[in-house]
Amino acid sequence: MNPTQTDTSSFSPSIRPLFTRLRFVLVETSRAGNIGSVARAMKTMGFTDLVLVAPKCADFMHDPEAVAFASGAGDVLTNARVVADIGAALDGCNFAAAVSARLREFSPPVWTPRAFAEHAGAAPELHAAIVFGNERVGLPNDIVERCNVLINIPANPDYSSLNLSQAAQVLAYEARMASVDGAVNTRGVGFQGDAASVTQIDGMYAHLEQALVAIGFLNADNPKKLMPRIKRMFARGGLELEEVNILRGIARAILKDESPR
Repeated sequence: MNPTQTDTSSFSPSIRPLFTRLRFVLVETSRAGNIGSVARAMKTMGFTDLVLVAPKCADFMHDPEAVAFASGAGDVLTNARVVADIGAALDGCNFAAAVSARLREFSPPVWTPRAFAEHAGAAPELHAAIVFGNERVGLPNDIVERCNVLINIPANPDYSSLNLSQAAQVLAYEARMASVDGAVNTRGVGFQGDAASVTQIDGMYAHLEQALVAIGFLNADNPKKLMPRIKRMFARGGLELEEVNILRGIARAILKDESPR
């Protein structure tokens, strides 16, 4: 099979979000703390499927360092599966991406994290795995060569050293952004009022224009482009009804102060 092709014959075409289709695979990880850190990186972005190939740290699920570094992601750590080889780790996957800072002579196509995430997010039939190597020696060539693509994180060329959990965080973040179409969850953040209607905004502009004329800031006979510029300024933010009422209150106060005594 061509490295960039995907065998989907054994998978259901039903749409499933990337959060349920993406697996993180760690190969021969040496430190339990790194496993805990990867579990945390995954959970913060909404991913839970973690598989370990022959980890070098025994009983990592109960290792104090792993538990501490996992922080609130103990469930991801506890549910991690341990397998003997990469074949077992990729069982059920139809697309695999090796992560490496080192480019190889015989390498599959090289992608950025964003390119991988966009590809995986846009293909609901894809059951993908991201494969990370040992902290010291990385991934062996035979594992890289059996993957569909090689992901290279475009870091600072003068210092491109990312530790295991940092690399996992970059991939998990990009995968999440591809899954939510780049949207930022702002629910519950700050006050969000009702949007003002066009009629309410037009009334506010008329009221504000009267106030500006009253204080001599705007020449009614030669207005030039002041009001269009003010309208453009407010249009960029999107006015809420409460904000329109505040501006009309300011205009009302100005007109009151400028009225004949």
